[in-house]
Amino acid sequence: MQLAQTAGRPGVTAAAGPFGQGVLDVPKGWLWMPGGSLRVVGRADPGGPVDRVEVLEGRWATAPGEIVVAWPSAGTPGTELLGTTLEVPGTAPLTVVGFAAGMGKSADAWVSPEQMTVLRPATAQMLYRFTDSSTPARLDGALARATTGLPEGALTSAHTHLDLRKAFSSLADAYLPFMTLFGVLGLLVSALIVGNVVSGAVVSGYRHIGVLKALGFTPNQVVAVYLAMMAVPALVGSAAGTLLGNALAEPILRIAFSGIETGRAAVGGVSSWVSAVCLLGMPTLVLLTALVPALRAHRLPAARAISAGSAPLTGRGLRVLGGSRLPRAVSMGLGQPFARPGRTLLTLAAIVLGVTTVTLATGLTSTMLAYGEAGRGGGALVRVEAGGPDNGRAAPLQDDAGIEARLRSLPGAAGVRARALAQVTLAGQSRPAFADFYRGDDASSAGRIARGRMPGAAGELVAGPAFLTQNGLRLGDRVTLALGGRQTSATVVGELIDGNARALEASWDTLLPLSPDARAVEYEVRLTPGADARTYAAAAEAADPGLRASVSDAGNTATTTVVAFSTVFTVLLSVVASLGVFNTVLLGTRERRRDLGMLKSIGMTPRQVVMMTVTSVAGVGVVGGLLGIPLGVLAHRLVVDNVQVVSFPESMKAVWDVPQLSGLLLAGVAIAVVGALVPARSAARMTIAAALHTE
Repeated sequence: MQLAQTAGRPGVTAAAGPFGQGVLDVPKGWLWMPGGSLRVVGRADPGGPVDRVEVLEGRWATAPGEIVVAWPSAGTPGTELLGTTLEVPGTAPLTVVGFAAGMGKSADAWVSPEQMTVLRPATAQMLYRFTDSSTPARLDGALARATTGLPEGALTSAHTHLDLRKAFSSLADAYLPFMTLFGVLGLLVSALIVGNVVSGAVVSGYRHIGVLKALGFTPNQVVAVYLAMMAVPALVGSAAGTLLGNALAEPILRIAFSGIETGRAAVGGVSSWVSAVCLLGMPTLVLLTALVPALRAHRLPAARAISAGSAPLTGRGLRVLGGSRLPRAVSMGLGQPFARPGRTLLTLAAIVLGVTTVTLATGLTSTMLAYGEAGRGGGALVRVEAGGPDNGRAAPLQDDAGIEARLRSLPGAAGVRARALAQVTLAGQSRPAFADFYRGDDASSAGRIARGRMPGAAGELVAGPAFLTQNGLRLGDRVTLALGGRQTSATVVGELIDGNARALEASWDTLLPLSPDARAVEYEVRLTPGADARTYAAAAEAADPGLRASVSDAGNTATTTVVAFSTVFTVLLSVVASLGVFNTVLLGTRERRRDLGMLKSIGMTPRQVVMMTVTSVAGVGVVGGLLGIPLGVLAHRLVVDNVQVVSFPESMKAVWDVPQLSGLLLAGVAIAVVGALVPARSAARMTIAAALHTE
């Protein structure tokens, strides 16, 4: 009665319950489950004001002896499992009449209130929706106000929608930091390219501008002409990009939000407002970027425009370097950036962004390769599953210890680690956890710890960052594990680099108080270097009729995905940065056609023209490398520190050394040189007559 009255407390906008709640023991192999505890709630119907449940297959449990089981993934179950029974001590068996899913994850199964009365529930469940639930602190305060007046210790656990959000987006959160950073870099480089392209249109259209003004076009009309030139391709490109993005969004989002935590949430395409922002935002960005060079056309006199290229360029850098002892082509090339400081800054910015991207991708690749190597140890890894159907190849071994001893004795085995799996309940937490209990050699776990150490004695466990965050645990905290009516205490002694949000690992001695007769379900066998994994797998299957051996894949999906993604973006942004240099050099050679003609007429060779042109951006490339490397290192640290589902140790973050940084410095020069080569060779092939044609 007291619990039901909390539904009317201030700040509670909706409530459901109280529902009786109990825990049933599930044997190994029941439905898809590995065995353990099943949290069951007595609920009359799947609807209600809070945590509505969707029946995926079958129907709701409305009578005693019926149970509806929560489906663990976003897929739709088949009907062949309906009718499965669960033996319950002290009462009649429960028959599965339906499968359901709810985003609230408030139960593993549901029965009718009458059936829950028979099960004699030890606890009750109350579901709330609060007025202010934006932060954990506000949720805790609202819950405290709602439960004021209840007996001390009545509240045993609480689970909020914020925890569910973390679980729901855990995979997407892993990729979000570097996808966002690469996207920002792409936008910045695109803006620089637009500015360069419009500058090129203005310079290459000098004579056209002069003719327009001579025919009576006003300066504003000339600006409008050049803005229209950019607006049309910008609109076409934005439309094509928006359509392509919408087409790719749905499959990518489904992959990013896949997993057991998604429930029945609809993961679809991009919202209409996002498409509208992309469709209108990019042309707006293009027009704003194009406005600055377009204003040059506004101010350009008609006479100067018609005599395009006839005015020689001057600059302090040209005068200073002209008197140096450097080769004439080199000194003139190094001085050219000072003649056009605004354009040089645009080129420098493009190179800096390119080097930043290369540095970031190099760091991510090194970090992810180190992450992929974590836990591999020396030789190949063979996984041997126990308890399967008889393979008919050998007489069965007597016990769990006999299987482990036989696997150790086979040729090529360097170490064996046995694993038992159970679904345990953590005191104070609303959801069960999948616990792996290990004994034996721990070579396969080497390098998997981000902080602390691996469990080695009774009462010790480790988990990944997602599990620790969602359960509010830190190193040194103690928890109580429950299984089959038994309990034991354990201390968090380490944080894994990664791990499932509902999984933990513990020592075998921690399992014995919970299940004294537990047997291993799998053995991880680390082979000696050079040993043939398939030969060992065949020998393992021949040792016992219930064993199934498989060679563990040496690859790492996350590593492959991140490295591939980084490589693609690095190549694309480096090419775009080189195109920015290309456009700058092309503008420079067109503006200086008269100068080039004069230099060729007094004996400058085509090779010297190429050297002068390439040198004009090589120095900018060096400066861009010096600026881009620290920015890339900072971006790398920002990304790896904010991947929420992986806790990289410092050894995986400290990936930089002097030879690597020296090589990255050359990336700026490479971007500059690659972008300058084509227009430089074109300028070298230009004839004196063509160069002086504007006179």
